[in-house]
Amino acid sequence: MAELDTSGGGKNKGGKVRSKKQSTRVDLTAMVDLAFLLITFFMLTTTLAKPQAMDVAMPDKDDKDQQELTIADNRTMSILLGANNRVEWYMGLPDNPLTSPQVDNFGRNGIRKALIEQSKKVIAATGDPEKGLIVLIKPSDQSNYRNFVDILDEMKVSNITRYAIVEITIPDIGLLKRDGLYK
Repeated sequence: MAELDTSGGGKNKGGKVRSKKQSTRVDLTAMVDLAFLLITFFMLTTTLAKPQAMDVAMPDKDDKDQQELTIADNRTMSILLGANNRVEWYMGLPDNPLTSPQVDNFGRNGIRKALIEQSKKVIAATGDPEKGLIVLIKPSDQSNYRNFVDILDEMKVSNITRYAIVEITIPDIGLLKRDGLYK
């Protein structure tokens, strides 16, 4: 491991007598082996970052098993995903909305605020947390995948447990065109 060099420092040809200087040499082979063993151990025992995925339960595309479910208009909120990272939302049906359609953006002061407020109103009106807000997410062909992921994140943050991803209708596209969110 470590050794001392005790050989002479050359020939002494008279003069002053000097003490012998001993040089040291440390063998680091064992240290390098230990370092590689530790690196290997930690690489094999650590867990790498796992991708985060959100579970979305989607129905089968079997036409014969589909059933229509009637829901009160005052419990239904439709969110339309439009162009330029903008959303439009309203309560009720597109033909006869209970609230006027409003254009919002994503984030704390945008659609999240509207989701939380409407959810509180619906729970206060029904008096039963089980009969809370139901959100219909309607992505348009002008929206992008990031908008879709963002709105699903907003559902999770706002504690909205009942939502559905449905196809956008012609009246909804008309609303988006009217407000400049569809080209």
